Amino acid sequence: MASKIPANAPLLMKDVYQKIFPQVNRELNYWKERASEIPNPELRTQALASIQDKKFHCQGGSVYSVLAGDSWKEAIRFIVAYQTISDYLDNLCDRSTSLDPEDFRLLHQSMEDALTPHNQVKNYYKLREEQDDGDYLIDLVITCQNVLRRVDNFNVIGKYMLELEALYSDLQVHKHVKHEERIPRLEEWFHLYQQKWPMLSWYEFSACTGSTLGIFCITSYALNGNMNEELAKRIYDSYFPYLQGLHIMLDYFIDQEEDRIEGDLNFCNYYQNEQELEKRLIYFVEQTNEQIKNLPDQTFHEMIQHGLVGLYLADPKVKKMNKAYETAKRLMKASGRKSQFFHWNIRLYNRLAGKY
Repeated sequence: MASKIPANAPLLMKDVYQKIFPQVNRELNYWKERASEIPNPELRTQALASIQDKKFHCQGGSVYSVLAGDSWKEAIRFIVAYQTISDYLDNLCDRSTSLDPEDFRLLHQSMEDALTPHNQVKNYYKLREEQDDGDYLIDLVITCQNVLRRVDNFNVIGKYMLELEALYSDLQVHKHVKHEERIPRLEEWFHLYQQKWPMLSWYEFSACTGSTLGIFCITSYALNGNMNEELAKRIYDSYFPYLQGLHIMLDYFIDQEEDRIEGDLNFCNYYQNEQELEKRLIYFVEQTNEQIKNLPDQTFHEMIQHGLVGLYLADPKVKKMNKAYETAKRLMKASGRKSQFFHWNIRLYNRLAGKY
């Protein structure tokens, strides 16, 4: 009998703790072992750090596996591998020995190849000093390709995933170049899309492109055989820009202090003040609420939105955020009781896992 999509938050969290997180741990342990064997010390350091520090990205993304029915383990294999590519490359570019946009472009070609089963793998490190990763990145790409080969009508839906990936990769290239070039490049890039999304600022648009959730959603439905072009388009339109934007704005929101210390770009810094930031985050919550009404399994997608707010605002960093801590409390209130359920549930999980 096919696995059912949990109908409420307690049932979803039961699946998360009993099935999803243990399977994510199994997948991540494999990639951690592979990362520890990378010959080049810099590549090894960044690969291990990305798994250590960003594990919760894989945990959060893998919640979509409930949409894959009996193929939920395959969905988690794809989601963990794809998210691990994303987090690894983000580390490589953030702490890069290179500031070459062509290098960043070639590295992120791996994310396009991972979504294109017939693409040949390449030497993604060709334009940088560090080279030998023991085929770590190539194997991550091939793992994703092998899962997607199981999808019958992949050609019908692949274009929507590749559009989301192209936006994601453009962002990663533009935001990691020389400091003085970053904002001009991002503003110029946004001009290409401003007419379509005039309600966004350049920094909000940039945030919306930085999420992998739409890709995970489409893949999970497809692995269950419940995918066609019409549904792929509805997911694309419902997830981009608002739900993806909410996801990444929350990520930046909790990282403000960390990014200030590291000198990293943070899109929350471009609002005029804390009040405007809070107003826009609530706007993203409200717009997401409207957009996901167009999706099947609406209750599940609502739980994703509430879970995002609960997950990010449960992070230990939030308590150290001075004025932003008050914003976090008001945002939680605006998001409603379900977000508060996820929030306290995840805080308890974090405490038991030794994060507090």
